Amino acid sequence: MSNRKMITAALPYANGPVHIGHLAGVYIPADVYARFQRRLGKDVAFICGSDEHGIPITIRAKKEGVTPQDIVDKYHEIIKKSFSDLGISFDEYSRTTSKKHYETSQDFFKVLYEKGKFTEEISEQYFDEQAGEFLADRYIVGTCPNCGNENAYGDQCEKCGSTLSPSELINPKSMLSGNVPILKETKNWYLPLNEYEDFLNEWIIEGHKDDWKPNVYGQVKSWLNDGLKPRAMTRDLNWGVPVPLPNAEGKVLYVWFDAPIGYISFTKEWAEKNGKDWKDYWQSPESDLVHFIGKDNIVFHCIIFPSMMKAHGDYIMPANVPAFEFLNLENDKISTSRNWAVWAHEYVEDFPGQQDVLRYALLSSAPETKDNNFTWKDFQTKNNSELVGIFGNFINRVAVLIHKYYDGVVPQGDANSPELQEISKSAKEISGFLENYEFRNSLTALMNLARFGNQYLQTEEPWKTIKDNPEKAAQSLFVGAQIAVALAQLCEPFMPFSSEKLLNMFNVEKKDWNSIENQSVLIETGHKINESSLLFSKIEDDVIEAQIQKLENTKQNNKKTNPNANPMKEEITFDDFTKIDLRTATILEAEKVEKADKLLKLTVDTGVDVRTVVSGIAESFTPEEVIGKQVMILLNLAPRKIRGIESQGMLLLTTKPDGKLSFVTPDDSNVENGIEIG
Repeated sequence: MSNRKMITAALPYANGPVHIGHLAGVYIPADVYARFQRRLGKDVAFICGSDEHGIPITIRAKKEGVTPQDIVDKYHEIIKKSFSDLGISFDEYSRTTSKKHYETSQDFFKVLYEKGKFTEEISEQYFDEQAGEFLADRYIVGTCPNCGNENAYGDQCEKCGSTLSPSELINPKSMLSGNVPILKETKNWYLPLNEYEDFLNEWIIEGHKDDWKPNVYGQVKSWLNDGLKPRAMTRDLNWGVPVPLPNAEGKVLYVWFDAPIGYISFTKEWAEKNGKDWKDYWQSPESDLVHFIGKDNIVFHCIIFPSMMKAHGDYIMPANVPAFEFLNLENDKISTSRNWAVWAHEYVEDFPGQQDVLRYALLSSAPETKDNNFTWKDFQTKNNSELVGIFGNFINRVAVLIHKYYDGVVPQGDANSPELQEISKSAKEISGFLENYEFRNSLTALMNLARFGNQYLQTEEPWKTIKDNPEKAAQSLFVGAQIAVALAQLCEPFMPFSSEKLLNMFNVEKKDWNSIENQSVLIETGHKINESSLLFSKIEDDVIEAQIQKLENTKQNNKKTNPNANPMKEEITFDDFTKIDLRTATILEAEKVEKADKLLKLTVDTGVDVRTVVSGIAESFTPEEVIGKQVMILLNLAPRKIRGIESQGMLLLTTKPDGKLSFVTPDDSNVENGIEIG
């Protein structure tokens, strides 16, 4: 096992914030692993950055009426801050629009080109004559041949889930202009993946059948069994890394060619800042390369990127690609487009100082080998029952009792006490699980040590024995202090913020992992500890209900046929409705209200009487426009004074898309005044 660890986490698309699915499926496990490897004394480079090229970026930019650069600048900062706020300890977090990345990915392409690793192929692709550009698959919409959905994309129908090609769409149209695109010849450079099948079979299917996760191994095996085909490594687009060849104007590197090279370019940036040689991490057999990704990226990290690196010739292959499955939210698939997500940056705002609670909850339900589910009720239970009730409770009891009985000084105890063997045992268990990428099991092993500590204190009862057997009380709190400090040390990869608080509380330094495995005494007799404070706090029902309601509001918004419609107001009963007296009426006179730009004073014939109504419609209508207008009036609204004028009733209006008001009027213009509506 190498002493050098090159750890990467999938580059998040900079077209939106990160959510709990991303955190649970990639970034938190990757961070736990990186922190753990550092504690083992390994030479670690933990690298990531924003993926700022590709069609999702340009689609978002077009939708918002801004440039792709505007989009990536905005979301790069949001994503970077979210990771920092949640303690994701990247050694470098960069972006694929950086100068170093452009240079690195173009150089990589040129090496493959000069070695003759590409094939040049002419193909017919859809072209928008009005826009003057070739269309990426996502910019072509039409009718799905499988389900009849009229808004299927050129690469996928989101209604039935079918994978498509643009040529399969019925009545294809360009999203840029709405016109029917034409087929036009274009040249691109392809990597013949079929030529790397033998290498991939030998390296993965034979070489990693015993140590790679079954979900990763199985997906790669399926792809190889079906046979690989050449894949274009360039695209006809105007957003991306330009193809570094003459006569290649308007062509950029395929986003899945340049994005994984980001791992290399970002490592170069980090190495330059820290006096390191990036080649030690990417080209030395003494380095272990590990990719943390979601299952949708397996083909790119286990087939395409390794084939690229093999074609180049200078790079090591990944030692492991521990891909995770997907996390659902409240039994529904997380969806950015439907806003069905818990966003990282919103969580940090809603739960200040509780980053570790989210880290713990997501790790304990991490979708390691199959899809899993996150619910707010389960989140609450994990916090209240486990973090507060078990972990925090044990720590608090130890610290409070040492302060109460020994003025905050660790009492005398037997360093050979058999209970202390639990520390070494737990450290080795956690270590073994983490080396095998079993994060849920490792977290369980950590919590089992806290459970053991609680049970031990409950059995020993130092608050009772302090009176008649002070030696026994001292021994039990000596042991309790060792377990508490062990938890402070061992929880750091999982809950770094809590670990920092605990190390400060017990006035100790962070130790390397091996010393915890091999040392029973972690805090000496006579050591002074600091004042204790609550590590975790109970999360009340109303806080959780607010989060559930936020999701319920999202669900209701997703049902809207008009996304601009305001939510329904509070429900009323039929009896409430019968009290409302709506009538047809006609405006007889109208004049502006002095010193009030928005108000008109109206004289209205309601059929019951002639009355005055003050209405805020002056920015949408002149007095002349409304005279003679038949309207609907809420007749039995209690009178109120507006600018000194008593207003009796309210007219019914609605707002048009341009912001102007429009009267709600009867269809039949000959309806008499005073007719009831209901």
